[in-house]
Amino acid sequence: MKFRKICAMFLSAMLLVSSMGMASAATPETVQAKLAAVEKDTYGTEQTGSLLDRINKLEKDYEGSHRTGSMMARVDALYDEVYTNSSKPSVLAQLNAIEWNIDHEVSMNSVEKRVADMEMTINGQTNEGTYKKRIQALASASFGTVDLPMEQVTVPKNTLIKVALVDPVNTKNLKKGDAIRYKVAADVIVDGKLVFAKGEPGDGVVTKVKPARNFGRNAQLEIDYKQTKAIDGTYVPTFMGEEAKTEMKNLAMAAGASLAGIIILGPIGVIGGAFVNGKNIDLPEGTEFYIQAKNETTLYGVVTTAE
Repeated sequence: MKFRKICAMFLSAMLLVSSMGMASAATPETVQAKLAAVEKDTYGTEQTGSLLDRINKLEKDYEGSHRTGSMMARVDALYDEVYTNSSKPSVLAQLNAIEWNIDHEVSMNSVEKRVADMEMTINGQTNEGTYKKRIQALASASFGTVDLPMEQVTVPKNTLIKVALVDPVNTKNLKKGDAIRYKVAADVIVDGKLVFAKGEPGDGVVTKVKPARNFGRNAQLEIDYKQTKAIDGTYVPTFMGEEAKTEMKNLAMAAGASLAGIIILGPIGVIGGAFVNGKNIDLPEGTEFYIQAKNETTLYGVVTTAE
């Protein structure tokens, strides 16, 4: 009874928190910004040297040859191939599907490392050739075909996503505007298609923070869980709402444990010390909680019989 009373107080307090808008990741507009994005996802870091040399390297590594046209046109073609899902899934969407099929988890590593790691898992050695050819070979080995079983699916508004903190969170060393990293903690399947894969990253930001103070005043921390990456690379706007609140309450009740350290269930997403007076909020890496999709979103999912 005492636990339920505390839980009720815990949830009621969060109703006072107002929601806020959340923006998805914007597409870079300049040659430099698009090139840097592709390089970071491909090699792990932005490369150095002249723009032309960097473009040539990416084209050689993905295509095996160089394109013609202006720098902007060439970079646009690279960017679209790596990220854009149109008539078919992007390079990253395909890679995510293959990695999930092999490891049942998607990593945050670079294309370079992910391809090499999967080749070592399957073949015991890395292969030569362009990334596109190596990804096709991995698709064939993993799914039995280079045509991946990916189909478009509509993810309903308020779809629940279980996530976990990537880094520890402590109000002693946070400030407003700090990034909060988290990742998908369990696969999300909609209409027989995997839409959020375990391991996919999410981006949050601290919107308010107050460390613990004298006279038993608790630390306060508000986090906007802005967006979470789907299996096809789409950034889906996410937040903590009523569905996430209910799921967190059920999780706490089922565990039968103390509320200390549990994520508070506000519409923005507030982490609290669960009424422990004068204590800072200290949550370890791996702390799990729920968020939900802000809008209905259509994206590519992996056809699966998994549940």
